[in-house]
Amino acid sequence: MTTTKELELTKLEQAIKIALEVHSGQVDKAGEMYLLHPLRLMFKFQTEDERVVAVLHDVVEDGEITLENLKLLGFSDSVVNAIDCLSRRKAEKYGNFISRLSINEIARKIKIEDIKDNLDLTRLNHIGEKELKRIEKYHHSLKLLEGVQDSRGQSRMPLS
Repeated sequence: MTTTKELELTKLEQAIKIALEVHSGQVDKAGEMYLLHPLRLMFKFQTEDERVVAVLHDVVEDGEITLENLKLLGFSDSVVNAIDCLSRRKAEKYGNFISRLSINEIARKIKIEDIKDNLDLTRLNHIGEKELKRIEKYHHSLKLLEGVQDSRGQSRMPLS
């Protein structure tokens, strides 16, 4: 006999379902199904919160779901806060976006893997001037984000 508890989705399953709905029909710059990107990120992490954030990292920015929706669906404050940090604001400069998200540990970890995945040139059919500029921007951001902590895990990135 199936119990109610067995029918409930885990937060990760719920996140995957949301990402599937939001990213349905979207393709990445390589022409692949976009949903594969957050799923690749998910497999880079061990904790449930990190995996959930990895799967949902673009749903607010790319979809019609809001942070409030995520709260109402029962996602934890740490998950919602990280997704908020990973959601670029309208008219926000990319450098300011990177600085803002770097103060949230989960968001910083997800963004590092997000950038690394976006830098996988084997997925691109063509590399032109536009792609080279994006690659340069990603490398710069990656250096900043990876330099946020010193060898003792202490923050060393200036926040101003």
